[in-house]
Formats: sequence, structure tokens, C-alpha cells
Amino acid sequence: MQFLKETHIKFTEHSTKAISVSLLIIFAGLISLIFVRGLNYSIDFTGGTLNHIKFEKEVEPNNIRRALENSGIDKSVVQGTNHPQEYFIRLPKYSEEGGVADQVKEALTSLDPNYETLSTKGVGPQIGEELRRNATFAIIGALVVIGLYISFRFKFYFALGAVAALIHDVLFTLGIFSFTQMEISISTIAAFLTIVGYSLNDTIVLYDRIRENMQTKKRFDIRDLIDNSINQVLSRTIITSLTTLFVVVVLSFAFGEVKIFAYAMVIGVITGTFSSIYVAGPVLIAWQKKIKTSS
Repeated sequence: MQFLKETHIKFTEHSTKAISVSLLIIFAGLISLIFVRGLNYSIDFTGGTLNHIKFEKEVEPNNIRRALENSGIDKSVVQGTNHPQEYFIRLPKYSEEGGVADQVKEALTSLDPNYETLSTKGVGPQIGEELRRNATFAIIGALVVIGLYISFRFKFYFALGAVAALIHDVLFTLGIFSFTQMEISISTIAAFLTIVGYSLNDTIVLYDRIRENMQTKKRFDIRDLIDNSINQVLSRTIITSLTTLFVVVVLSFAFGEVKIFAYAMVIGVITGTFSSIYVAGPVLIAWQKKIKTSS
């Protein structure tokens, strides 16, 4: 299916400006990530308890927090849901029978004796730390394996471009999550790995076309060749991105962790398409210039 007629857009002419803007956003995100706001980890990584409760009538979240504080529970996070009478209460402590659980029950009973606990999820601090470490290793491991795969299927400098594009996507998305303080949970890590796979798919399609064009043309200007290759796969890229975006935008109207997963995917689809064009391609240009300079 040809979504666009034959195009002749000079993408590489704008690559320096595009990358500069993107790197500026990533740099700001890293400042926020490391020195300012950090990441808003869910109890999957920090340890604690997440209670999903329901009252008979709507209650102000501040009143819930105040009742918990009066019962001796500090630093609780209360979030409303799509249902006015339902709330999520996140506690920084692991709630077991007795202790914290009894304090929560006392606080909520003071607001509504007939409240209902819909679900309780608890994670110990040691498990949370282990999950955080494993999630980091999973993302780094995926990047390493992908780099080896691209080196085997194409050439080493193609792998540099692909991994650079993937790192760009992950850092960009992490920066947005730091700015907005959206919650990082296990499902969010799944979204990051999905973003890596989606972006890689776009990059491989482009690289495959670049390699074909290199084989059919004995003499070529690398900029013109990459521009032609991008234009040749542009229709396919737009169709894939739009159909994926349509699905994840619909998911963004869901509730809970699915919503955050969808938000991450929206960012990832956009950055993945961008990096395939403005990161993966220019890395090949830089490598070709290095070869010519050294020869």
C-alpha cells in the first residue's frame, strides 16, 4: 500500500537541527532525572503496599491522607480513580496482618465504617530493589544483544547507528517520565522494552533499504543515498506509526497501569520514528566521513 506518492525530501539537511533539539530535551531530562526530580517508582520497585478501596460516598483525598496521619501513617499517596468513590492508597511500608494493616483499617473506618477493600498489593523492600536492578539489566542486555544482532546481519557501523537510536528513545522517554512524574512500574518497563523493539523494527527496515541501494550503486553520495532510502520507506513508516499510535491512544483512555503503558508507547512510537530517520541515518554518514578522512 502506497500512502504517499514518490517523495524527495532532503532529511539529512535538517538532521543537525533535529538532533540538536532532541539532545537538548534529553539533556534537560537527564538533569531532572539525576539531580532534580528523579523517577516516580511504584511499589514494585520501592517496596510498600497499594490498597484499592471503595467508600459508600465520595471522600476528599486530603481527608484520607489526614486520617492516615492521625493513625500514625506518614508519606501516604492517595489517588482518585475513574470511579468517584474508589481510591488508590500507596503506603511506603509493607503492610502485613496487624501493624500497618490495622492502622489503615482504623483510619479508613473513621471516614466510612462500611468502606470496602477491593484489592491489596504488597512488595517487600528487598524484592523491590531486586526488581529495579533486574529491570535495568533487562534494558541494557536488550541493547547489547540488539547491537550484536545488527553487527551480524549488517555491519558494525550499522549497529552503532541502531544502538544510538535505541538509547536516544529510552533516554528521551525516561526524561519525559521524570518531568511528568508518571509512575514507573513493571508494566512501564515492559513498555520500554516494547519501544526498543518497535524502534529497532523501523531502523532495520531503513537499513535494509540502504544496504540494497549500496549494492546496486557502485558510486554514491552517502547523504543522497540515505535520503533516497528514507523516502522509499517513508510511506510504510507512516502507516505503521499511525496504526500503532491509534491503538495506544485508545489504550490511554484505560485505567491504572495500562494508561501509563499507553503513554510510554505514545512517546516511544514518536521518538522511534524520529530516531530511525534522524539518528540511525546520520550515524552512518558520520562513519563514512570518518573512513574518508582516515583513508
